[in-house]
Amino acid sequence: MNFVRSLFVFITLLTCLVISVHGQAAPRPGGSGTRIGFYSTTCPTVETIVRNAVTAGFRSNPRIAPGILRMHFHDCFVQGCEGSILITGANTERTAVPNLNLRGFEVIDNAKTQLEAACPGVVSCADILALAARDSVLLTRGISWPVPTGRRDGRVSSASDANNLPGPGDSVAVQQQKFSALGLNTRELVVLAGGHTIGTAGCATFRNRLFNSTTGPADPTIDPTFLAQLQTQCPQNGDASVRVDLDTGSATTFDTSYFNNLSRGRGVLQSDQVLWTDPATRPIVQQLMSPRSTFNAEFARAMVKMSNIGVLTGANGEIRRVCSAFN
Repeated sequence: MNFVRSLFVFITLLTCLVISVHGQAAPRPGGSGTRIGFYSTTCPTVETIVRNAVTAGFRSNPRIAPGILRMHFHDCFVQGCEGSILITGANTERTAVPNLNLRGFEVIDNAKTQLEAACPGVVSCADILALAARDSVLLTRGISWPVPTGRRDGRVSSASDANNLPGPGDSVAVQQQKFSALGLNTRELVVLAGGHTIGTAGCATFRNRLFNSTTGPADPTIDPTFLAQLQTQCPQNGDASVRVDLDTGSATTFDTSYFNNLSRGRGVLQSDQVLWTDPATRPIVQQLMSPRSTFNAEFARAMVKMSNIGVLTGANGEIRRVCSAFN
């Protein structure tokens, strides 16, 4: 564990140095109320506790890494980054269809239990999730970045609010509209989509591309060899819950392979593959898949920006005692 902690600190410092040298420092939040080191005096061990909880969960089940990263993304896109996705109960965000296959809730709960013992009533669940998302990327050999903290937890969680989450069949235009509404530009859209370099998707989310496309029996943008592979994994009348790697050949490593796969017609989700076929986003994909790609540094900056969407600070919201329930 000491080795893991030392490696984490080293990579974080190295990342900050590299980003600084290239003039790509992660943006300081503008007026959001969050800041680096928010808990430096009130709960100085917060990042260590969260990191250890995520590491333990990852060793038990590596699928929690992409699960937590998606969870943070889905949380921020609905009512802002205020932990509403963590609430259990009827008709909460967690019960919405796009969130049914998220993984890692127990890791967030474990971290919260330990933090309540160390620093009662101090650290929000929204901050735990933001930190855990960063740690999940690092554990899959991705980049680390300083995470601004100081978020408070929301008091509303409704499944109907999740209806506008980006979907697996969205065109680039629809994705641009959804991201722009939250202050994220087209480049940040493509960069954040690169989070699909880890994780899987259920057959139900893309099987329509394999057998029943609006342009014919199958989506012609799919590489023929890859199409046959997907049809074998997801037969027309097969189990819709079967999971398929989003980044074929590199689904457990945070890298640029995802963008290379798009260029070869090997994007699993339609919303991913259109990033290559649409002229508005193809040049961005080409840049991110190049040998001199700045994907890691750009992903870190985009995550910091996304993690400040609609945050509650100051006297707003609450600090939950248990992440899955309002106080």
